[in-house]
Amino acid sequence: MEKDVLFKKRMTELSKKAYYRGILTFSDFLDLNEQTMLQSLSLKDTGVSVKLWGGYETAERQMAAFVPDAFCCEEDYPLSCLRIQPLNRKFSDKLTHRDYLGAILNLGIDRSKIGDILMEAESACVFCHTSMCDFLIEEICRIRHTSVKAERITEITDFPVPRREELSGTVASPRLDSIIALAFGTSRSSMLPFIEGGKVFVNGRNVVSNGYALKDGDIISVRGKGKFQFGTVTNKTKKDRYHVVLYKYC
Repeated sequence: MEKDVLFKKRMTELSKKAYYRGILTFSDFLDLNEQTMLQSLSLKDTGVSVKLWGGYETAERQMAAFVPDAFCCEEDYPLSCLRIQPLNRKFSDKLTHRDYLGAILNLGIDRSKIGDILMEAESACVFCHTSMCDFLIEEICRIRHTSVKAERITEITDFPVPRREELSGTVASPRLDSIIALAFGTSRSSMLPFIEGGKVFVNGRNVVSNGYALKDGDIISVRGKGKFQFGTVTNKTKKDRYHVVLYKYC
């Protein structure tokens, strides 16, 4: 609880600084819990709006920009993207998201300075605070037994976006527990601990009701499982089941 209080105090201070100085202020990368807490703060009448960005539209970890109402310039987030890839792909290990993140954090970098990590076929793209960019390029040279190099992606238009695969199936009802069970190929009962344990987020907001009704286009994140977008209900079967389409992020 003390950690949550300190976080809210910090966000309020950034908001006040933006308002009184008439400048943009930015947070570090916020996880989904922190984004939910930020959205719960009463900042609407402070003369400051909050905008979130993590390098691409559906990023899970995002920075908050506190923008004074009179500010008319585009937000320039202190965010960079690095591509980390093996020096010799023929002899490289099969590296996972956990491998890349672990190697970065082992350098002593705080998790709040690192955004999403998007996996590619033989490399990974890491969103990070711009202040960490040169350090990572210099220091990240080995992951497990694989020698790697990091290069900065200089053009925002070249930033990666996550790959998605389409899934479809039938559910008894288009409610949260049924849909996430379909998305991750498991039972509704096995997903209940995730929902009740506060590990499920819809559009960045924590949802603890298994009967929550999803809307077309909702982004659902389940900690420890992954992320997907709810497409739509296409039709109802003769057995009164709902045929739905989902888009699972790879």
